[in-house]
This record gives sequence, structure tokens and C-alpha cells, in this order.
Amino acid sequence: MIHARDLTFAYPRASFSLNIPELEVAKGERVGIIGPSGTGKTTLLNLVAGLMQPASGSLTVAEHDLTALDDAARRRFRAAQIGFIFQNFALVDYLNAFENILYPYRVGLGLSLDRDARDRAQMLAETCGIGHRLKSHPNAMSGGEQQRVAICRALVTQPGLILADEATGNLDPETKEIILNLLFARAADHGATVLAVTHDHDLLPRFDRVIDFATLRQKEQTS
Repeated sequence: MIHARDLTFAYPRASFSLNIPELEVAKGERVGIIGPSGTGKTTLLNLVAGLMQPASGSLTVAEHDLTALDDAARRRFRAAQIGFIFQNFALVDYLNAFENILYPYRVGLGLSLDRDARDRAQMLAETCGIGHRLKSHPNAMSGGEQQRVAICRALVTQPGLILADEATGNLDPETKEIILNLLFARAADHGATVLAVTHDHDLLPRFDRVIDFATLRQKEQTS
């Protein structure tokens, strides 16, 4: 699903740089990413989603060479293939919760906003415990409620790749368990791959494999 070789990225006028010699994530695999802040975990997710372009190296996701696609093609790819749970939620303020969940259908070419999509959005919201909040706008919702809207939005298109950046960070333990069960169940239903950044080490046994960015950076510095 994800193949990266000699992948590098650096922000202009910043000391940070990302250097990944090799990364392989198989289709259907659930991979957790841990490590200190500032080591590039979120940057990696943004590169895999096509939100950023690497400075050098190769990056293939779902058999698409992201380094060869222009902005419009990467947007189409992202809408069709990826569900992204952003750390800051990235909800649209002027849309209510239900409209935010269905937002990918507004911007994704080739996605059909039909009855099945609407029913799926409703079902996801009910499962996440926000079915009663679907007419509310983000500024009237708690951080945990906004996070659950973002999770529903990432799952509603039944993507082949789910990227999660601290997807359960604002949730209480009981809700966290419900959300994780939903996330992994929906991934299993569609053979989707999960690549998730987390600081919650209690969640790590739920993943097939864990990548520690602290160890990765140490290897880079000694190589």
C-alpha cells in the first residue's frame, strides 16, 4: 500500500528535516507511529496523503506515484483513496456536523452523495455517540465531539487507506475504546490500511506493528 525510498523533506528556514531511507506498509496492515514531538510523524502522514511533496526520494501509495502527480491529481487521489483524521480536526465552521461528515463528497470528484452515503454518515455518527449533534456546528461542540465528527468524515467514503493523527487524543477511555473498535472494524470490512500517529502507548497492542521515530532518527544519525 505504501512504499517509500530515500524520502526527504525539509521546511524552509527551519532546522527540522525528515529522512526516511525505507518504509513499507502492506495493504490491510495496521501500523502505529510513536516518537517525540518534532520528529516528523505528522509530516510523514501529510506526505503520504499528498498534502506535501517530498524534496527527494520515491513515494508510492496505492500504486500511485505521488511525486509524479500535480496538485489537482493529488486532490482526486486523496478524495478517492484516503480518509484522514487530522489532529486539529479541520472541520468547516459554517457546516453542521452532518454536512462536515459528508464534506468529502462535496470536494471529491467521482464520489456520489447518494442515500447509501447519507445512511452511512448517520450510522457512523450514532456509533460514535454524536447522532444527536448532527445539526450542531463545530463552534457549539466540545473538542471530543468535534474529534468524533472528524473520525466519521474519514470513514464515510470507505477509503482504502486511513491516516490518523492522534485520533483519540481528546476522548475519554470508554469512548476511545468505542472509536478504536469502529476504526479497526471498518478498516477490516474493506481491507483498508491504517497508519496512525499516537502518544498513547496503551493503544499499541491494537496495532500489527509499531514504528518508533526516535529509533528511526537515531539510525539516520549513525548511518
